[in-house]
Amino acid sequence: MALTFASALLWGVAHLAAERRKTGLALMFGHVAMLAGVLALFTAYSANLLSLAVQPRWLVWLTVALVVIALAWTGVIVWSFVLVRPPSADTVGRFLTTTLTVALCALVLTPTVYAARLAYLSRDVVNTLFSTASSTPVMAQDPWNGASRVNFLLLGGDAAPGRPGVRTDSMTVASVDTETGATVLFGLPRNLQNVHFSDGPARARFPYGFTGDGPDTPGLLNEIYQFAEDNPDMVPGVAKGKRGATLLKQTISDILGIDVNYYALVDMKGFAEIIDAMGGVKVTIKEPIVYGRWREGLLPTGTRRLSGQEALWYGRSRTDSDDYVRMGRQKCLLNAVAKQADALTVLNSFERLAAATKRAISTDLPQELLPAVVDLSQKVKDTKIRSLSFVPPLINTVYPDWSLIRHKVAEALKARPSPRTDASPAPDLDRPVNLDATCA
Repeated sequence: MALTFASALLWGVAHLAAERRKTGLALMFGHVAMLAGVLALFTAYSANLLSLAVQPRWLVWLTVALVVIALAWTGVIVWSFVLVRPPSADTVGRFLTTTLTVALCALVLTPTVYAARLAYLSRDVVNTLFSTASSTPVMAQDPWNGASRVNFLLLGGDAAPGRPGVRTDSMTVASVDTETGATVLFGLPRNLQNVHFSDGPARARFPYGFTGDGPDTPGLLNEIYQFAEDNPDMVPGVAKGKRGATLLKQTISDILGIDVNYYALVDMKGFAEIIDAMGGVKVTIKEPIVYGRWREGLLPTGTRRLSGQEALWYGRSRTDSDDYVRMGRQKCLLNAVAKQADALTVLNSFERLAAATKRAISTDLPQELLPAVVDLSQKVKDTKIRSLSFVPPLINTVYPDWSLIRHKVAEALKARPSPRTDASPAPDLDRPVNLDATCA
């Protein structure tokens, strides 16, 4: 039993005891070399392990390597047992040694199966959510193509049974500094009206701003996504399922005066599942939040960990408040999730997170860019996330001051505002930018 156990820790011990010195020494050398190689690999790529975890090719190689190592290890254990097992007459000794050997093999194989399962799930999520075709080549040495900032449009959709289409009630652009990870969240209200489209078919149809089509679409910003999906002529040449995001990206880029590079749409129900898979999210509630059509729920003040359903109400409830208060809570919730989704939390709930993510999220991020996004997300976690919401009294949602919006965005990013093509009132440059430093 001792020799079998020792051989599991250092290959070749049982072979040396059985006077098979050459084989024993070869196994020892191979074991030490393998461990040294694994240690060197993890040391050399320690900063890039999360990046490797979102690359399907690396995940396949990792799975193969794990299986080969596990099979070799169990093979050595069984081989060692065969060399030093008690004689068949020693029933008790044979039984105990066999039991130990089976347990040692299970000890080696179980984490390997688990790791291979995680690698498979990760590969499945990456291949399901992220396309393999990128509109622009992604260079390893400069994945952002020299850009100082990258802008992500984060959408919250309210699709539900009995409710046709998707209304993007939550629309936030996260502008991230590619060097430092410093992030500013720009919140756009769902009821922004008279939105102007960029030059093209959409602008030709609505030359004086989006007014919708009938009583079901009064012409709010949150209706553009589904309107584009239902009207292919608004975004010609774009496939179904991508029209809404394409037009909304173009429109919000024009509103803010910055290029929106990528989007991610999260279904609200799926968002709750993601929060539950994380084990909840901790937030500080400054004022009691009543929720439910019949005021059946209450989130009391204080710092507490919210379940997925509670987090959903935290981000969606308008009872005793309004859209603009809700927008502020939504940005605080995004901030909290970004800070608390650490690697250990993700690993512990990986299977549930993977399933929820596949159901809840759609995006146009290409696979080639995922390693750079993972690296950037680590920088974001180490910085303060600031926010700016374009809500009253700063912005009149019925007659928005487009030039003022663009000026405030440029001011928040310390950049010069770009000119707008349509006529707009002169901006009030002395009005405060109202940039929130942090979310509690």
